[in-house]
Amino acid sequence: MTRFEPAANEFLQDSGIESGGESRQSAAVEDNAKLIVGSYNIRYAVGQFLISTGLLRKAGLNLPGHRSEIVAANLLNAAEVFKSGSLVPRLDVVALQEADKRTMRAGGHLIARDLAEHLGMSWVHAAAGIPRGRKPAPRQWWLDFEEQIALHDEGDTGVAFLGNLPLDQVKRIDLPWQECPWRPRLALAATIIKADREVRIVNCHIDPHSAVDGQMEQLEMVLEEADMSSHPVVMLGDFNTLSRYKCKETRLLLESRGFTTPIPTGTPTWRGAGIRLHADWIFVRELEVKRWGVGRPLNVSDHWPIWAEIDLG
Repeated sequence: MTRFEPAANEFLQDSGIESGGESRQSAAVEDNAKLIVGSYNIRYAVGQFLISTGLLRKAGLNLPGHRSEIVAANLLNAAEVFKSGSLVPRLDVVALQEADKRTMRAGGHLIARDLAEHLGMSWVHAAAGIPRGRKPAPRQWWLDFEEQIALHDEGDTGVAFLGNLPLDQVKRIDLPWQECPWRPRLALAATIIKADREVRIVNCHIDPHSAVDGQMEQLEMVLEEADMSSHPVVMLGDFNTLSRYKCKETRLLLESRGFTTPIPTGTPTWRGAGIRLHADWIFVRELEVKRWGVGRPLNVSDHWPIWAEIDLG
């Protein structure tokens, strides 16, 4: 049995980071020649219908109803898919985005913990730090479908790691977010230890509201963290590259800093109202990806999970 072992617990508590649970050894962990990582913007497990439910909310109808039960069922569905190895192979580590912590829109669930319990994994969660009582500013209409966390909701959202491997040097990275002050953005970094190999992994959730220059500013901060590591690096998550131009610029920046990705530009990882976009990525540096994929269909979120098998030989 392997525990998540984040370093510097006092630092974690002071930084809005929680961790817990115990992991049970999986088939993925037992193969020391490879590391299998995944990323999933789980959209607080409320389902796939971002645009249609957003339009219904504007008309005064907030769906889905019975929120706690719906979210619980979706979390169980996601766990069954991950455990079965059918759409996604058995993962060593899962990076989550939009992992809510006891919000009303998530039915009071702590998404990272509840999914980890289903999977028999440990978890670590970094809360975004949503400002209380601050109303969202007007935005581009095509980004105005998401259900906001209520003004005085005591819950929060954030990013998380679930896994069967020890993690060390866990660190939150607060990203610049001037264009979106009601919705802080962050990344979460940690060092994975497997078969005496250490790999730095960074889970990103980049702001969709920013123009390309704002997204590049956030990515530069994440890259600063990656550049401080002497280990190979995996950078993954929801980069919100919701246009061909944003895909191109994101890929150019990461490749200019020594990263590669096996995922062709334009691979659909998000869908809504018949539209499919490439929002989620896995980049590696000083590592080789042997296989990768997108976990379709899985209707727990408007995103699909992505995964990569990395050679540790």
